[in-house]
Amino acid sequence: MSLSPDFEHRNCRRLPVVLVLALVLAGCATGPAPDTAGVRAPAVHGSVERGRILSVARNAIGAPYRYGGDTPGGFDCSGLVHFAHRTAGIDVPRTADMQWRHARRTTSAQVRPGDLLFFSLGGDKARHVGIYEGDGLFIHAPSSGKRVGRASLDNPYWRTRLIGTGTFL
Repeated sequence: MSLSPDFEHRNCRRLPVVLVLALVLAGCATGPAPDTAGVRAPAVHGSVERGRILSVARNAIGAPYRYGGDTPGGFDCSGLVHFAHRTAGIDVPRTADMQWRHARRTTSAQVRPGDLLFFSLGGDKARHVGIYEGDGLFIHAPSSGKRVGRASLDNPYWRTRLIGTGTFL
């Protein structure tokens, strides 16, 4: 079957545009996530699922806090965990307290990137959750009016409220 010269000419003109678009999109998908406050993101070591969870969490940095949110348009703390795990193919409960109740417990010495850090903000249940990134850093959706970002366990506010660690991996 022979193609008309007009068909071949039109498609040859489109090829460079398609190639440039493919390169631009590939660059966006593989570029590093933006860092916050000059903190360098730790390297990821571990399973594909851990890497996917961290990639999703890192890409969410800068997204607005939204109570009940579990999409890139806005996250609350447990919504970020739910979204990151769902993207990696792992089903987790939706609220911080239910995530705390159902996660397999780990010790602070066992915590690995992609695991969860649970915090009590008063009372006897987990009220806040973040995704451990490594090197004492975690990614979380802090509170209303703020954005998804990194925090450090060296910060006394978070260190004194940490009630435990867990994983769904």
